[in-house]
Amino acid sequence: QVQLVESGGGSLQAGGSLRLSCAASGDSYRRACMAWFRQAPGKEREGVARIAPDGSAAYADSVKGRFTISQDNAKNTLYLQINSLKPEDTAKYYCAAAYGYTCYSVSWSSLASYRFWGQGTQVTVSS
Repeated sequence: QVQLVESGGGSLQAGGSLRLSCAASGDSYRRACMAWFRQAPGKEREGVARIAPDGSAAYADSVKGRFTISQDNAKNTLYLQINSLKPEDTAKYYCAAAYGYTCYSVSWSSLASYRFWGQGTQVTVSS
């Protein structure tokens, strides 16, 4: 079991930066494939980044170069750094955890691959 709590969202201007955090609890966190998803109003939830237990990261094409996923295992915390914020980044951001080979498959960005979810944190970007 993994419990996830996101924080760090807010309302910002375009061009700014933001770091989201996801505090994880549970003994098996360090073996999990961890990911960030986002859901904009009226749109489906989409996977934007994932990090595997070995530290390797992957990103959706739409966010490459602006988003960085990282984790601090000593603090059991997952991060998402977002730079050069755009209005289209406005969404509720969720962290998620999965086990098995999720991180190494093409389905890493699929909602169905993740069993554990946080409640989300809202990011609103104005132009």
